[in-house]
Amino acid sequence: MTSNPIVRLENVGKNYGKVVSLKGVTLDIGSNEIVGLIGDNGAGKSTLIKVLTGVETPTSGTLYIHGKKIDASHYSVKEAHKLRIETVYQDTSLGEKQPLWRNFFVGRPITNWLGIIDVKAEKKVAEHIMRNTIGFRGAGIDVDTPVSRLSGGERQGVAIGRAMHFDSDLIVLDEPTVALALKEVQKVLDFIRSIKAGGRSCIYIEHNIHHVHEVCDRLVVLDRGEVVLDTPTAAMTYSELAEFLMSLNTQHAANPN
Repeated sequence: MTSNPIVRLENVGKNYGKVVSLKGVTLDIGSNEIVGLIGDNGAGKSTLIKVLTGVETPTSGTLYIHGKKIDASHYSVKEAHKLRIETVYQDTSLGEKQPLWRNFFVGRPITNWLGIIDVKAEKKVAEHIMRNTIGFRGAGIDVDTPVSRLSGGERQGVAIGRAMHFDSDLIVLDEPTVALALKEVQKVLDFIRSIKAGGRSCIYIEHNIHHVHEVCDRLVVLDRGEVVLDTPTAAMTYSELAEFLMSLNTQHAANPN
């Protein structure tokens, strides 16, 4: 068990009718670490994240955040935000035609004492996030640049920067490198490293295990709703990880049920 974890799931299960998606999952996410969450489609990764971030209510088990037991019946995405947990999905849901500064504050604007959006303040904060938090240095990109002009990797950077700005302790990244060119993938991996450099933690969900092994401190493998591996990355080479995952596939082929 990680000392003083940000999040702890204890024997968490989730059923959808007769379909069992999670089976007694126990998992800690500690401070200032990048945890790679790996598993085939249907392994339970998405369900686990939905439970952790308040999208779904677990069927059984307990969720602790900062050591406090969470009342699952009242836990929600809004409550997760209050507890400093942010999620960046594959589709970052950025406004294509909107400038960067507007995208940073969608749904959570900076307002003045009259409740009116403070455009000057939002632009100033957006500029700081761009230059200092996510390190945008590209010529021709400023807070007024529309999202439509950004590359895929830069868009992920905006979404990650937005999550970091809202004082998050834990940022969940749902396959942020899908369909990106190699150069863009490296940008995103650098953004992920910046999360840890900023003193935060990250759950990185990714099918490309090479990327996971490259940037993560810990590897967690889900299989058929259960945690079957939880190990420091340093304790397992990339080849050993690949072999382990292949062995799971072989077991499934031999025992499809």
